[in-house]
Amino acid sequence: MTFRIVVFISLCLSVGLAWIIESGATDVFLEATRPDFQKIPLGVAGIDNSGGADSPAGRIRLGNRIEEVLKADVRRSQVFSLIDLTSIGIKVGSLGAVPDPEFKKAAEQGVSVIVWGKAGITNDAKDPDVNMDGYVYDAGNDEMVGGKRYAGATSVVRLMAHRFADELVFRYTGEPGIARTKIAYVSEQGSARELFVMDYDGYDARQLTADGFLNLMPKWSPDRRFIVFTSYRNRNTQNIDMIELATGKRWTLVSLSGLNITPALSPDGNFLAFASSHEGNSELYSLDTRTKAMQRLTVHVGGDLSPSWSPSGRELVFTSDRSGGPQIFLMSMDGTNVRRLTFEGDYNAAPAWSPRGNWIAYVCRSPKKEYKICLITPDGQKRVQLTSGPGVDDSPSWSPDGRHLVFSSTAGGKSQIYMINADGKDLERITFTGTHNSAPTWSPAS
Repeated sequence: MTFRIVVFISLCLSVGLAWIIESGATDVFLEATRPDFQKIPLGVAGIDNSGGADSPAGRIRLGNRIEEVLKADVRRSQVFSLIDLTSIGIKVGSLGAVPDPEFKKAAEQGVSVIVWGKAGITNDAKDPDVNMDGYVYDAGNDEMVGGKRYAGATSVVRLMAHRFADELVFRYTGEPGIARTKIAYVSEQGSARELFVMDYDGYDARQLTADGFLNLMPKWSPDRRFIVFTSYRNRNTQNIDMIELATGKRWTLVSLSGLNITPALSPDGNFLAFASSHEGNSELYSLDTRTKAMQRLTVHVGGDLSPSWSPSGRELVFTSDRSGGPQIFLMSMDGTNVRRLTFEGDYNAAPAWSPRGNWIAYVCRSPKKEYKICLITPDGQKRVQLTSGPGVDDSPSWSPDGRHLVFSSTAGGKSQIYMINADGKDLERITFTGTHNSAPTWSPAS
């Protein structure tokens, strides 16, 4: 392994600048990402409390809880423009399962879709259940075009709202929404770093590992069942492991001498790309997950790492210091046709290919020596800096709809996880607990 790569990895571990993290992505991309896409005006007319006790989670009534989550999901979707119905004089609340006269008034003011519903909790104190009915009114048809009933334990109230939001997105785009997606990440637990997974909006975090040392660089499998990651059993042994989320069952996929880092599964799950120094230098390899056959992809005196697959699975983008400082390179999946992608700046790393394949996100160093998130087209013709401001931004990962990215940043002092639209708008912090949260990776859609 070259001296430069050793220095880079040491920097990653010491300050959280995990530029060696990259994104696995699926082949999903909505037309809503077009610059000329017009968001659909949508109003939420309320989720009425149809009976039962107040929310067991606290002082906010059940309907208000569901409505709050639903509105946040709608806003983040970028498919809809959320309209405050009361601000345009529309009466909301206590609505039935048929179009209300107020809906036509809203339609006259440009509201295309109105959603509403009712929710209640059964009176069984020992095992309460939540029931929710959601309705959709389409102004273009002047009729109710959808109705859904959801039922479950009180612990899945947020999931009900997420499911309703995703079904709204699917109805109007034909593509899955992101409200039920997950984000895996690394969190500091004492002197260790462990893997966690949370809802896409930062709620319901769950710890996956408890090794008491280092578990880093997580990436999802295409079917959302597994996460691959680098496991530091001790300071001298680094394996690439896979964990099954449902059971916690764990396997070691790669256990070569030296460093084994930055794993990424191909879009079909048949190949694992990773970096290893077992032959002396940090090079990229591909492991056939079916036959366990391994192929070396790069042969160079420079250090290569952080592979990310194209949505088609035919190409890889990666980081290499073969030209001096770290830069972004492309190659075919068999290691041929290598070409340099980035030329602006002296530090470009941690590439993540977007779901459609039209952008690659990465960590760039600005002229002010700030580490930020940049985007570049695969042909290198267009480049934009996405983030700005204080702190170190790193580890970009795309949402499965291609309209958002998640990344970690020290903007607030300690490293936390943030979400941002692909156009650089609506920056939102989504982790608030712990002393150090980093290396987020966004799951495929459910």
